[in-house]
Amino acid sequence: MKKKVLSLLLAGVLVTGALTGCGSEAAKEETTQAQTEAATEATEAEETENTEAEATEAEEKENTGETTVIKIAASPTPHAEILAQAKTILADQGYDLEITEFEDYVQPNEVVESGEFDANYFQHIPYLDSFNEEKGTHLVNAGGIHYEPFGIYAGTKTSLDDIADGDTIAVPNDTTNEARALLLLQDNGIITLKEGAGLEATVTDIAENPHNIEIVELEAAQVARVVSENAYVVLNGNYALEAGFSVGKDALAYEKTDSEAAKTYVNVIAVKEGNENNDAIKALVDVLKSDAIKDYINSTYDGAVIPFE
Repeated sequence: MKKKVLSLLLAGVLVTGALTGCGSEAAKEETTQAQTEAATEATEAEETENTEAEATEAEEKENTGETTVIKIAASPTPHAEILAQAKTILADQGYDLEITEFEDYVQPNEVVESGEFDANYFQHIPYLDSFNEEKGTHLVNAGGIHYEPFGIYAGTKTSLDDIADGDTIAVPNDTTNEARALLLLQDNGIITLKEGAGLEATVTDIAENPHNIEIVELEAAQVARVVSENAYVVLNGNYALEAGFSVGKDALAYEKTDSEAAKTYVNVIAVKEGNENNDAIKALVDVLKSDAIKDYINSTYDGAVIPFE
């Protein structure tokens, strides 16, 4: 009898232990699940809080009128004038376009290379490539905006038919623009260049010069200032505008819209390599290529500046 009672007691203890073990495991599972749920809720709460904070920050920025500054270097005409039109549109998008005018073709690239400016707007791709090669800079094209037909303008002679032996013709002296001027003179029968001279042509590449024309090489900004001293001058579009010339009305000859030169010499927004995909730069290029800016260009410059598609 005692043995039977003892066996029953031992069995009771084992059953109780087993139940207790099961209870512990269940409790652990419940605790783990509760902890997981709590962690998930905390993460979701944190994400919500971050999202709300970002929204609040954006709203505060908008309310306080905080803007992103874009510093750009540009030639006065037409580049700075076009940028002035873009400035208002960009302001509505939260960008403050600071435009600084430069009279030469060197400083605008130097200040972008140094990081002092974010971009410049004054040059075409051949000049940009030539500058990088000569100066060791790291500038890239962020977007083509317009091109400016090169033109031959009257100096002391009012018609190309009046050209005579020994006449002087002033042209820009920088590598790509001089070649462009010489090609235009060739297209109009004034000189003939060596075969293959192309976009790197200089006066040393003149193969035929039936009128013994003297080519006067000057810094691009100076050419328009010697109109009264030469039979003819060959001008960049922007310097022609500054001098009060109209391509459509005043040029004795000029590059045609469908010419290879027009496609090659598109004026671009240039930035330091690595910044071409910057949001501010992309916004600037988008605005400059917008219909509003195209309409402004077409209605303002009488064919001297043509939007690039």
